[in-house]
Amino acid sequence: METADRPRPVPLASGRQRRGAGGRAPVRIRQLAAAAALGTLALAVLLTVEIGQERDGLATIADRSAPEVVATSDLYFALNDMDAQVANVLLVGDQQNLGLSRTQALNLYEQRRRQADQDVQRAASAAADPVSRQALDSVLDDLGSYEALAAQTILLDQQAPHAAGRPSTTTLARYRQATDLLKGQLLPAAQRLNDAHARTLDSTYRAQYAGLGRDRTLVIAVGAVALAVLLALQVYLTRRFRRLVNPALAAATVLAAIGLAAGAGLLSGERTHLRVAKQDAFDSIMALTRARAISYDANADESRYLVDPGRADQYQQSFLAKSQQLVALPGATLGTWNPDLAGALSAYQRDHHDIGWGGLFGTEFHNVTFSGEGAQAETTLLRLQSYELDDRRIRALAADGRLDDAIALDTSYASGGSDFAFDQYDKSLAALIAINQHAFDGAIAAGRHGLNGWTAYPWVGCGLVLTLLVAGVRPRLSEYR
Repeated sequence: METADRPRPVPLASGRQRRGAGGRAPVRIRQLAAAAALGTLALAVLLTVEIGQERDGLATIADRSAPEVVATSDLYFALNDMDAQVANVLLVGDQQNLGLSRTQALNLYEQRRRQADQDVQRAASAAADPVSRQALDSVLDDLGSYEALAAQTILLDQQAPHAAGRPSTTTLARYRQATDLLKGQLLPAAQRLNDAHARTLDSTYRAQYAGLGRDRTLVIAVGAVALAVLLALQVYLTRRFRRLVNPALAAATVLAAIGLAAGAGLLSGERTHLRVAKQDAFDSIMALTRARAISYDANADESRYLVDPGRADQYQQSFLAKSQQLVALPGATLGTWNPDLAGALSAYQRDHHDIGWGGLFGTEFHNVTFSGEGAQAETTLLRLQSYELDDRRIRALAADGRLDDAIALDTSYASGGSDFAFDQYDKSLAALIAINQHAFDGAIAAGRHGLNGWTAYPWVGCGLVLTLLVAGVRPRLSEYR
């Protein structure tokens, strides 16, 4: 009698077979753990390198390049006012009833001379590249020659008393030598030095700003890979060992995510601080300090116009050209400049987007960013307009043969005088520069403050993630021993 078929028992796997089936798991765990560790280390290295570069970049911009640009702009301004005061000495002569006395003009000249010497010393301590060194050498040579010619002019004028505004032919010839040297050699050399420093600042900023954007993308990419590997390891261990979560790995993943977010946020914040410092603040500072230097040059042209009738037309055209550098009004002449500006200002008052002028003040009005800056810029431009109106009165008086009245108006610091109007404009311009300088200093300080502690943070975070990673995988690996 046949018996029914029975299922055959399945033989149990041998110990060797069990080890073979599970042998791939430790390898996979080690591979994923090693990849996560490498990603974490790479993230720490990237952040450390970028933070060091950012710290160096901020130092270059804030401690070297920006002060160099300001110092060379200040040099240009001081040189122009030196020459203006020499012209004022010749204008007033021994007269005591005009707007400015000879002694006051000489004191102002000496003040500006010391200021120029200090600016040159600051520039010398910072000039490192060949272009800057060459420009500085030219400034040093020409400044000594100019000061000698200016001193000779003042001495000759003292030895030859004259009516107001009518120095001797010899004195005027020596003054022309000094002015020609200033305009033909000294000021261009000072401007070349300023331009070299400005280019260095701009190239440093561009490299730093682009690098922050590029490195932020790289940090996010590397951090995302590290997080993906950590998550993959978590999922693998969950499936392999039938456990819902590995606490140590979960903590490592969360910590890595926090570190990635903090690092990327830091680089974004530093990029913002850098943009505010350079584009929003220092671009205005450069335009406005340049405007201040040109304003003093224009003011000197006004005095030269009165003291040197033989070159009056030349100095009048030079004054107009500088007015156009400050506030460019298409097609404006000396007679139409003020009415054109009044019309442009009226349009601007109706619509602040309607900025109908160019030049350095056009640059500033297109870059108004900070609280109070717009109102201060308007005040400054209105005060420039007042000074320009006084200039036309001076020229009208001179044309009518009222030279003493023209000189008194030109050199007077009393209310209603041209130098009073210029001083009011200059103070307003200095306050406008100060708003942007305060914003620049604040952005640099915020950038530096944001980097505090970040020399250590990436490595502390990296050490914690690696420790948690080891704590998470070691118990699982020990099950295969």
